[in-house]
Amino acid sequence: MTFSHPTGTYGAAPPGPGFRRVNRVLTWVARRLRRSLLGTRVLVLTTVGRRTGQPRVTPLAWFPGQDGAWLVVASNWGAATNPAWYLNLAAHPDRASIEVGGRRVAVRARELHDAERAAAWTDITARAANFRRYEQGTDRQIPVIELTPR
Repeated sequence: MTFSHPTGTYGAAPPGPGFRRVNRVLTWVARRLRRSLLGTRVLVLTTVGRRTGQPRVTPLAWFPGQDGAWLVVASNWGAATNPAWYLNLAAHPDRASIEVGGRRVAVRARELHDAERAAAWTDITARAANFRRYEQGTDRQIPVIELTPR
């Protein structure tokens, strides 16, 4: 199934431009750590910009998926819109890579739907309650993306 990317009608304010600086610091830290950051597993996702074609780097919390896959959540802090990295993956699902545990892995992205998403969402929100709060603050169904090695 494909990426759905519907937006909601309400939600938290999306992160502002100052958040880019925070992401740069988190990216720097995530690349140097070989374990969790404050109890959260973090990977660095590199996507191809859907309009620019330029590489875009984003640090993200990840959760274990089936058969060694990585699951990431397109929460955008509970905003009504999807994050830019999600839209980039939707445009180029086979042109992404991650850095995790000191290694770089080329990945393929796939959005989970229906029962598969529900099962993953239950596991994710049991591990990280903040995602449940984000979901409660918006009418958008927050996408769960599976990243598998290609």
